[in-house]
Amino acid sequence: MVITSVQNPRVKAVVALQQKSAERRRTGLFVVEGRREVEHCVEMGLEVVEVFVCEDMGGWSGDNVAENRTEGMKEAKGVKEAKEVERMRGVKVTEVTRGVYEKMAYRGGTEGVMAVVKSEERRLEELELKENPLIVVVEHVEKPGNLGAILRSADAAGADAVVVCDPLTDLWNPNLIRSSIGAVFTMPCVACGSEECIEFLKAHGIQILTAQLQDSELYYDTDMRRGTAIVMGTEATGLTDMWRKAADAHIRIPMLGRLDSLNVSVSAAILLYEAVRQRGGTLEG
Repeated sequence: MVITSVQNPRVKAVVALQQKSAERRRTGLFVVEGRREVEHCVEMGLEVVEVFVCEDMGGWSGDNVAENRTEGMKEAKGVKEAKEVERMRGVKVTEVTRGVYEKMAYRGGTEGVMAVVKSEERRLEELELKENPLIVVVEHVEKPGNLGAILRSADAAGADAVVVCDPLTDLWNPNLIRSSIGAVFTMPCVACGSEECIEFLKAHGIQILTAQLQDSELYYDTDMRRGTAIVMGTEATGLTDMWRKAADAHIRIPMLGRLDSLNVSVSAAILLYEAVRQRGGTLEG
């Protein structure tokens, strides 16, 4: 079966998931576009409900969806890889025309592949932390693109988790998924309240470093070799007093020009890699 009409109820359902966070919350579903992003979903064990493809745009066919793997997937993956392939073989694949796909797509250039995926609620107590963990905490993040970029940096730096406190965007926003390039799936990410997060960090002996300009020391003069949470606020208002009071230290990035702040995702990357530098280029214990 090929869907040819943009009035098809399944097409309308996908469009609603793309456009409305309330619909994503109501259904517990979200949409992923692009081969790499869909593959990351499968690799991380998320349940793919349905795949839509447009072969005119290079999408997978129903017969070969299981065989389309990233070049980085090697036979050494063993049982895990076999289970992932088996999961994909059981996924319903529906072909759509170019016009229908373009109606469903949130962005262009996604290779004619998108999937409806079940979201999963992640909790702080479920995080698997190694010795001397490194965690990024962001409070009141509003722009999905910034959060996506932070997730990419956290993944690249080998951080243990990203915690989003009192978020103003949901974790399955299509712009967030796009800007994270799949890191939202590979990086453990939890949404919770600030008070809950502070209690968790203190209970696990993780020092809290708040990034702020006032009453702070230069970030490279602060020891990040022990368990560390780097806490960032919004560019407009910074962190709330709750975090400032809970902090073990306040740190800042030197601002040598006329402006007094960096993009929050850039700041997060600088601070993450300072932790990597201090730990000898690795985050292993």
